[in-house]
Amino acid sequence: MVVDADGRRRPHYHGHRARLRERFLSGGADALPDYELLELLLFDAIPRVDVKPLAKRLLARFGDLSAVVAAPDAQILQVDGATDRVVLRLRMIDSFARRIGRAKIADKTLLSSWDDLVGYCRTAMAFRQTEAFRVLFLDRKNALLGDEELAQGTVGHVPVYPREVARRALELNASAIILVHNHPSGDPTPSTEDVEMTEAIVRACGALEIVVHDHIVIGAQGEASLRSLGLMG
Repeated sequence: MVVDADGRRRPHYHGHRARLRERFLSGGADALPDYELLELLLFDAIPRVDVKPLAKRLLARFGDLSAVVAAPDAQILQVDGATDRVVLRLRMIDSFARRIGRAKIADKTLLSSWDDLVGYCRTAMAFRQTEAFRVLFLDRKNALLGDEELAQGTVGHVPVYPREVARRALELNASAIILVHNHPSGDPTPSTEDVEMTEAIVRACGALEIVVHDHIVIGAQGEASLRSLGLMG
């Protein structure tokens, strides 16, 4: 507690929310460190409580804002002070980020919008705790027809069936595809299994005249393109 000039005792954080909002409105996100941006998000989830300690605990637990937003619900709730309302706010932000990322690549030629494509994939997959495999289906102009997660797996493995990838491409009348999967370890370096899986999908799709442009591996530490690494034959 602190004592005002008029002698009234108030919590030390009295007026903090108003001051923080004003700093954000006047200076934008760059005016605030990560923990204060997270505080702003938590204000409505936990009213009339100092949420700075919770914001700092979340960042300490998960590492950065992106990892906090993408963290599994159960792990968020293990952090002291986190509630279902906190989880809801983080899920909302995660959904907004994915929708915005998807909007950036919709109706664009993806091969000429590579940075937006990689940004979208990182938002969707970089901090997932288990492996997932998705396919971006493209039309003859390499614009996005569909984006589907075709398989989910464990921490170190995801089952992928080349015939299923080819079948789905035919159903969508796709002319080309881009493969994407994540490495929960954070290291995006393609494994031998990644290369072999890619070769099998290239063969299955090639028989149907469907082009596999690339296979992107996403990790918290970055991303890797099998095409750029010369691993697609």
